Amino acid sequence: MIDKEKTFSVSEAIEILKKCPAVKFDQSVDLALVTGVDNRKSDQQIRGTVALPNGTGKNVRILVFARGDKVKEALSAGADFAGHDDLIEKVKGGWTDFDAVISTPDMMREVGKLGKVLGPRGLMPTPKAGTVATDVAKAVQEVKAGKVEFKSDKAGVVHNMVGKLSFGTDKLVENINTLILAVSRAKPPTAKGQYLKSLVLSSTMGPGLKVDLHSVTGEA
Repeated sequence: MIDKEKTFSVSEAIEILKKCPAVKFDQSVDLALVTGVDNRKSDQQIRGTVALPNGTGKNVRILVFARGDKVKEALSAGADFAGHDDLIEKVKGGWTDFDAVISTPDMMREVGKLGKVLGPRGLMPTPKAGTVATDVAKAVQEVKAGKVEFKSDKAGVVHNMVGKLSFGTDKLVENINTLILAVSRAKPPTAKGQYLKSLVLSSTMGPGLKVDLHSVTGEA
C-alpha cells in the first residue's frame, strides 16, 4: 500500500494513516522533524513552546508546585494536583502520574532537587517554556488548551505529538503547520546550512511517512 521511498504532502500522509487498519483506541499522530543543528553545541539547541490551534486531543494531567492561594488558583484552573512539600516528597519517591509540571518561581529551589525524576522525562519547569509562572491559572489553562513544548534531541530531531487520528485532516494539517512554523522561527542564530531537512509523520501503530517539506513551509 505504501511506497517507502515516496514523499507525500501533509494531507496525503494523514489520509494514508487514516486508511491503515483500525485499532481499538484513538491513535496519536506524531511528527519527527530532522533539523541541521549540532545539538552538542549549547547555542544550537532548539527549544520553545507553541499553542496548537486544535489542541492535542490528550487529557493532560498537570502537577503544580505552589503555596498558599496559588494552590487554589491552580486547582480552580484545572490542575490535577497542586501543593508543595507533600507532593515534592511524593515525586522524590518516584511518583510520576502526570504529564506536565508547572511551578511558581518561589518553589523552584525545591523543585530543582527533583531533576533526577523530572529531567529524564522532560518535565522540569523552565521560564522559557512558560512552566515557571507567577500566574499559575493562566499557565494551567494554556497547557490544557494545547500548548506544547518542543525541543531538539541529541540528533537534532524534534519529536512531538500533533493530535489524534480521529481529528479532521484540516485540523491536523493546521496543527502541523503551526508547530513547524514555530520550530522554524526558533532557529538558533548560529545554525549553519540547511535548517529543516526532513519530516516524517506517523500514527501510534501506523507506518512512518516521508513528507515533502515544501508542502508545509515552502523551504528546501
